Amino acid sequence: MLTIEAATLKGAQVFSSTHWIGIPVAFLGAVFLALGTIYQDRAVEAGGKRETRIKNLLRRPVWLFGTAMLGAAVVLQLSALRFSPLMVIQPIGASALVVTALAKAKHLHRLPSRRKALAIALCLVGIVAFVAVASFSAQDVQADDAHLRDTLILLACVVAAAVVVWVWTRRHPQAAAATASAGVLYGFVATLAKSIIGRVVQGDFGWLSMLGMAGLVGALALGASLVQKAHASGSEELVVAGLTVIDPMVAVTLGIVVLGEAQNAPPLAFAGFVAAGAVAIAGVWLMSTREAEKSAAPR
Repeated sequence: MLTIEAATLKGAQVFSSTHWIGIPVAFLGAVFLALGTIYQDRAVEAGGKRETRIKNLLRRPVWLFGTAMLGAAVVLQLSALRFSPLMVIQPIGASALVVTALAKAKHLHRLPSRRKALAIALCLVGIVAFVAVASFSAQDVQADDAHLRDTLILLACVVAAAVVVWVWTRRHPQAAAATASAGVLYGFVATLAKSIIGRVVQGDFGWLSMLGMAGLVGALALGASLVQKAHASGSEELVVAGLTVIDPMVAVTLGIVVLGEAQNAPPLAFAGFVAAGAVAIAGVWLMSTREAEKSAAPR
């Protein structure tokens, strides 16, 4: 049975006896994220012409199925955040890149290239190492008004910048810019979700939490729209690669700086975070640059 001791002091740690449950749940969410992205990308490309208008995509069962899988991925991620710190859960999403690469290799009936195999290996090693270090050093903290207020102020600035990117990409399609903007927004979505879930558990769901919910929904909708724009001008692997490195980086940064999940971590743990993150980022970079080169090559 779940036991949670919510500390009475502001910013004190919140301990959960089910801390480890979130890890497999988050991994399953990453699988759904990868498969949902693949199906959505195939629906966008159906008919030989890339389609990004929602009213037309709604008529395509493959796109609807992919959307449902992405919805399931969100539910699983939120469930994982209920049990584990943000710093533990978000990096696991990078495994979606590995699932995407393997699924595409199976679809094309050929093994991944050496470069892609190396990228997959680096991603796996980096993810496992980061999550291992975070699991032993990161702690859930009590989500107070200051945490949520600071997150919302930063989100307002990010949304303003993302709207500019959204308008700009209407005339100048750019998968990298759209994906990066969506990744930043999704990092804030995860942080807000973690804070709001914590406040619900603490029995402190007030007006500020409702404002956080509104910000979460708005950021999620804008991010989803930017992802569709990214699909229109980039490959599925490029989109997943961008999201799975930027989203966790933003969320982990917010988890450390705003939520204070690593406030009791020893210096050696921070060195582990940097090293493991660098390895995972190197894998994503190998994957994304390869896909960018293929997309830019003349056909």
